[in-house]
Amino acid sequence: MTGKNHTAQAAAAISAYALIIGFTDNYVRVIAAEIGLWQFHLTRSLMVAGLLLAAVPLFRLDLRPRNFRAVAARSIVHGVAMLCYFGSLGFLPVPQVAAGLFTAPIFVLLITRFVYGERIGLVRILAVAVGFAGILLVLGPEAARLGPAAAIPVLGGALYALGNIATQRWCPGEGAVTLTAGFFAMLGVLGAAGLGLLTLFPSLGAAAGEGPLTFILRGPALPSGTVLFWVFAQALGSLVAVSLMVRGYQLADATRAAVFEYVVLPAAALWGFLLWGEVPGLREWAGMGLIWLAGVAIVLRGR
Repeated sequence: MTGKNHTAQAAAAISAYALIIGFTDNYVRVIAAEIGLWQFHLTRSLMVAGLLLAAVPLFRLDLRPRNFRAVAARSIVHGVAMLCYFGSLGFLPVPQVAAGLFTAPIFVLLITRFVYGERIGLVRILAVAVGFAGILLVLGPEAARLGPAAAIPVLGGALYALGNIATQRWCPGEGAVTLTAGFFAMLGVLGAAGLGLLTLFPSLGAAAGEGPLTFILRGPALPSGTVLFWVFAQALGSLVAVSLMVRGYQLADATRAAVFEYVVLPAAALWGFLLWGEVPGLREWAGMGLIWLAGVAIVLRGR
């Protein structure tokens, strides 16, 4: 089903994904006030599992993978990328975190060049430099205050790029629902592992203090009804959105499909303004603009 004739369908699917994610991810700050990253992913994955089990007989879904190892490998890569993404949402605004994640087209280009041997020209090399400049602008001076934590969204972008490449190259013929189920199952496993570690070694969470790693290193806690509601909203929204995103990457080449995800940047900023009254500054908008231009240049030149 992958090909140039499906680019418009891929654009529609990924744009819808971006609009949904832009809304639900703005409420991670509400979730982060009470529970940690690992408990969030474990709880959300259990909710997604319940939704999928209810949907299987209704829609006659087949969750069985054709290639279990390939689906598992892709799920691990994408799962760790999402740990980086959501971990960053605990201490950075959504547009800034999204900008880090959506350096993915830059990393898609670098991976396809140095791992798969595809040729790249001067224009796309310059696009990588422009995108890197955009990253520096988005992170800004506060990156020094955050220290290594400031690089977490960019690390997520690199892993996200590899996962997007894996969707096509490692998992041809796999259904969107199968890949989505594998993704959330892996997040649940990672969440359980992290929560178990923090339960066994509570001193790790205590060492985080009140800094940017608090959300990442918080142990088990009893959430309120409000937090559980927004975790469920995340589960339902993410299940629909990720299915749309996976389908988009099945319908078009990764370097083409990735650019449509940039709808998340203005969508996240719009929701941030409507929900919290936040408006990115000129520097952040300039950085996001450079990252967007870099992604578009990579895609258009890739044709």
